[in-house]
Amino acid sequence: MNRKIPQRQCVGCGEMHEKKNMIRVVKTAENEFCLDETGKKNGRGAYICRNAECLQKAMKNHGLERSFHTGISAEIYDALKTEFEKIEKG
Repeated sequence: MNRKIPQRQCVGCGEMHEKKNMIRVVKTAENEFCLDETGKKNGRGAYICRNAECLQKAMKNHGLERSFHTGISAEIYDALKTEFEKIEKG
């Protein structure tokens, strides 16, 4: 029997991909934003493809703001970019 592979939509490009191939952005109960590579942190999550272009698209089309129903400051985007670069290099 074939198991169903979980799919998630990228908030940047809008395409559906396997959940394990994406990075989850989490908004915690304390209203902090962070990247969750494990996919297990508590909080509301949104998914982005593992490339910087999709993060840029998400910033441009306000995909994260829509997912979290809140405004996101430039400082948070800068922090996410820095974390994203670490993951891409790692």
